[in-house]
Amino acid sequence: MGTWGRVLLGTAVLAAGCTTTTPSARPASTDGTSGAVPAATGCASRVETGTLPDFADAGFSALARIPHVLGAKGEIVAVLFGYPLTWDRKDGVNNKILWVARPARTASDPASPADLTITATLDGTDTRVTREVAGGPGPSIIDLPRAGCWHLDLRWSGRTDTMDLVYADGRAATGGAGPGR
Repeated sequence: MGTWGRVLLGTAVLAAGCTTTTPSARPASTDGTSGAVPAATGCASRVETGTLPDFADAGFSALARIPHVLGAKGEIVAVLFGYPLTWDRKDGVNNKILWVARPARTASDPASPADLTITATLDGTDTRVTREVAGGPGPSIIDLPRAGCWHLDLRWSGRTDTMDLVYADGRAATGGAGPGR
């Protein structure tokens, strides 16, 4: 094999070693802009700072850029007014989350509770807690017992979705950067 053949073969091997077979969790942003901020812990859901999805932007200006996380199925969005979400906050800011559900395509099951039930599991542990938002998706303050990546199973009105949220350690860093200040 000649010099150019070895260079091309070496380049191909290097390129193959730099690729990944793990699909991206979601596009960079719901509006096609590059406003995503990947979670520091490797959580699958990313905090996006582009415009909100159309179904969740009522009451916001068309140019509003607010941190939010879209559920894996796209059925719900968590608008993060207390960003960054923080465990053991010392700065007086709450972990305010506005939950906005995509309008239902079919009538909800009248036997299903309307409350939003959040079952949160800390990544890599068996730590699991449940939180409820009375009346279904809407405004809430969601505090979780430890810092880290939390996997959330969300259930309301017979519907489901999932997402990951990162809670930072409030003892290590204070001062929020979101509009909830």
